[in-house]
Amino acid sequence: MKTKAIVLSGGCIDRETAMRLMEEVKPDFVIAADRGLAVCDNCGIHPDYIVGDFDSLEHAETLTGKYRALGVPVETYRPEKDMTDTDIALEKASALGAEEIFFLGATGTRLDHTLSNIFNLYKLRMRGITGVIVDKNNRITMPCGKRVVLKKNCQYGRYLSFFAFNGPVTGLTLEGLKYPLNHAVLRPADGGLAVSNEFASDEAVITYEDGVLIMMETRD
Repeated sequence: MKTKAIVLSGGCIDRETAMRLMEEVKPDFVIAADRGLAVCDNCGIHPDYIVGDFDSLEHAETLTGKYRALGVPVETYRPEKDMTDTDIALEKASALGAEEIFFLGATGTRLDHTLSNIFNLYKLRMRGITGVIVDKNNRITMPCGKRVVLKKNCQYGRYLSFFAFNGPVTGLTLEGLKYPLNHAVLRPADGGLAVSNEFASDEAVITYEDGVLIMMETRD
């Protein structure tokens, strides 16, 4: 079994999505980053570690004090730093041996943070760690392997979209989808070429030969 972690950050998190992810993933540990601690507290999720500068967390001293009293380690950082709080939580999870890291609150109104967190998926992929960004409408990942099998009865959303990250993705084959591809080349500049695909069978198989693929499962 892979070691799994959930990181809760300061973006958009709804209670239903948080509780469902906890139930599905059954993480080995949970890290609350800054305002993610408020989500933990509101949802009754017990964090194993707390990190951040807490500049966006209301009643920060009260909340961090509450969990310190429960024996939860709290790492406090200065707001003037070269990493986001999610970056810090990622490094913590990686150091603790996580092989899969699920991010809640990694998307939201701050597009700069959303983009930064998508880049974090690449950082994890380079280490052989699977990173997954989850919110109410999206599940985003960069597969470590070059063959992905998706089951329709487990789909996160109606649509499947694919993007090349930092160069061409070669030999891209999409089987079991409404719009198949056969050994295609997907480039970062291709934009909507592989956007809004849908299941055409009970199983979809995605394979590619080289490159870094972003895979998004989305719903309206």
